[in-house]
Amino acid sequence: MSLPDLPFRPYAPGSQPDNDTPAYRSTRLRHPLRPLLRIPQTVTERTGPVFAPARFPAISSLAVNNGKEALGERIIVAGHVRDEDGRKLPGTMLEIWQANAAGRYNHARDQHDAPLDPDFSGAGRVFTDAEGGYRFVTVKPGAYPWGNHANAWRPNHIHISLFGPGHATRLITQMYFPGDPLLALDPIFLATAEAEARNRLVAVFDLAITQPNVALGYRFDIVLRGRQATPMED
Repeated sequence: MSLPDLPFRPYAPGSQPDNDTPAYRSTRLRHPLRPLLRIPQTVTERTGPVFAPARFPAISSLAVNNGKEALGERIIVAGHVRDEDGRKLPGTMLEIWQANAAGRYNHARDQHDAPLDPDFSGAGRVFTDAEGGYRFVTVKPGAYPWGNHANAWRPNHIHISLFGPGHATRLITQMYFPGDPLLALDPIFLATAEAEARNRLVAVFDLAITQPNVALGYRFDIVLRGRQATPMED
């Protein structure tokens, strides 16, 4: 389905994280020191590569690996991806990665003193349906220390990367959980200055998504662009 082009609505001040966030120490080394340059996109950046289930098979359950159940609290995450005008965005590829229930990533660089789960890879991939909806099953990730400051712990969170028609359209965000006491202490979450905007990063418990006797359900809707946009990592 082809969607008409609409004027871009600029982000509201404080609704997106700043590139330079002093409390988030690694931004000091990564943020641009000079004004950004606008580089016109060609047809290559706008249309390729094509992300489709035929080429990138969906992995909609992170809770089962090679037929074995991962350890931890099983959850279901579902929602919709829409643009700033509420239009559904079918065919959007979402990549998911996260720590396991003990708060450790399945990655060689993660040497946190927490157990690895051989039945949890920590990575998945889903596509939005005709209504812009998505759904995946996983286990609730654990908190973990990250060395940003004294006694620093990251809240429970899931990373989500979104791809549209090409690689240049990639956006990355994080989903957090309601009631997490670490949110008020986390420089990455607090990098979005406006409270209402950063709270769009917090999923909502949803009994309609919850599967009886199987898993709790959380709704996480994602809005791209505009004044109600979900905060993204640049």
